[in-house]
Amino acid sequence: MGDVLVSSKEEVDSSDISSVKPVDLNDFFDGDGKIYGYQGLKINVWINSISLHSYADITYQSTINGDKGITDLKSALQNIFAETIVDTKDEFLQTFSTQRDFIRNMVSNGEVMHAGATDGSSKNAEVVPSDPQVIRMEIGSPNAGLLYSRLVPLVLLFVDGSNPIDVTDPDWHLYLLIQKKEEKEDPLYRIVGFTAIYKFYRYPDRLRMRLSQILVLPSFQGKGLGSYLMEVVNNVAITENVYDLTVEEPSEKFQHIRTCIDINRLRSFDPIKPDIDSAVQTLTKGKLSKKAQIPRFTPPLNAIEKVRESLKINKKQFLKCWEILIYLALDPIDKYMEDYTSVITNHVRTDILGKDIETPKKQVVDVPSSFEPEASFVVFKSVNGEEANTNVQVDENKPDQEQQLKQLVEERIREIKLVAEKVSKSGQTLKV
Repeated sequence: MGDVLVSSKEEVDSSDISSVKPVDLNDFFDGDGKIYGYQGLKINVWINSISLHSYADITYQSTINGDKGITDLKSALQNIFAETIVDTKDEFLQTFSTQRDFIRNMVSNGEVMHAGATDGSSKNAEVVPSDPQVIRMEIGSPNAGLLYSRLVPLVLLFVDGSNPIDVTDPDWHLYLLIQKKEEKEDPLYRIVGFTAIYKFYRYPDRLRMRLSQILVLPSFQGKGLGSYLMEVVNNVAITENVYDLTVEEPSEKFQHIRTCIDINRLRSFDPIKPDIDSAVQTLTKGKLSKKAQIPRFTPPLNAIEKVRESLKINKKQFLKCWEILIYLALDPIDKYMEDYTSVITNHVRTDILGKDIETPKKQVVDVPSSFEPEASFVVFKSVNGEEANTNVQVDENKPDQEQQLKQLVEERIREIKLVAEKVSKSGQTLKV
C-alpha cells in the first residue's frame, strides 16, 4: 500500500506529489495476514495533513472467489484508519475546506514550547509564520483525545511496533510540531510531527519522563524537525527538573539521532571533561589489548549523577555516549584503535553477562529448604559492585562464542563511528 500526504485538494492526483515508502499491511488483515481474491490489486491511501482524514483509492483488474474467498478490504482499512477514512473521493476533497481549521481549533488551548525555554503561555497558542513550533497538550485537556484519535493511523503505519496510548490516562502529554502557513484568509495550521511523553512517579518526590512515540511525517523528514522536537523535549525535562528522560524501545534510526544530539550536549558539558581526559590518558598509556585484565573505562558514578541531574540523560544512554566521547577524544584514533576495540569488547562482553557498574546490589536466590518453596530464599550483596548472574546461558562451543562476540563488537564500533562522523562535521545541523 502506498500513502500520500497532501495539504490541498490541488495536490490530490498531482504528478508532483510522490508516495511515501510502501507500508506493509499484513498485520492488519485477519488470519494469515494475506489478501485473497484480487488480481492486479493496488491500494493508494491519500491522507489530508490538514484534517488527518484519509481516502483509499483501490483498483484491481478482477476478483476470484477461491477457497479463501475475497478479502474484505474496507474492514481491514477501517482497522487502521477508523473514523478518519471517508467513503468517496469527493467527500475526501471536501475535507480540505470543511475541516480546514481543525488543527488550529484543536491546539488553541495548548502551551507553546521552545528549545530554549517555555514562554509560560497556556492558552491561545500561536505559531510564528513558516517557523515550526511545538505545542504541548495534556491528553485529558479539551480536544487532545480527539486530536490523538486522528493521529493513531499515522502511529500504526509509520511508528514501528507502536500501539496507541491510553487517552484516559492523564499522565500522557502530546508534543505537536505545528507548521503555520500564511494565506489570504486565516492562516493554515498542519501537524508535521509529534511525540507522546509519559510522566511517572519516582520515589520519593520526583517525576520521570518517558518518550513513547515520536514521528516526523515522511514528507517533512530530513529537514531537522525531529532534532528540533527532541531539543524541545530535552529542555522541558531540564526546565521542569524531572529525574531523567528515558525512551521506550527506540528504533535504530531514532537512537542514532538521539545519540548525536546527546553527544553534542555532553561535549559542551564542562563538569565531565576531567573524567573524559582521565579515561583517555589511561587508555593511551600502553597496550591494553595485551593485558590480561582490561580496565572497565566506564564513567565514575559522580559523573553519571551530574549528567543525569543537569542534562536529564539517563544512565543507560550516558554509558552509550561515554564510549563515543572517548573515541572522539583519541587523537590520532588509528594509533589507539586496537586498544579502544579491546575496551569496547570488554563492554560488550559485560553487557552480555548482564553486569552493572553501580554499587553492590541485593539479590534474591532460591535455596533448598524443607519449608514451602515460595518462602525459601536468601538475600545477599554481590561482590565488586556487580550483580551476580545465575541465569546466563553460555554456548559451550567457544569458537562460536568468540565469533558472535566479534560480530557484536564490530556492530558497536560501526555505530560509534557513524555518530562520531556526524557530530565531528563542524557546524552541521542534524537533518532528521
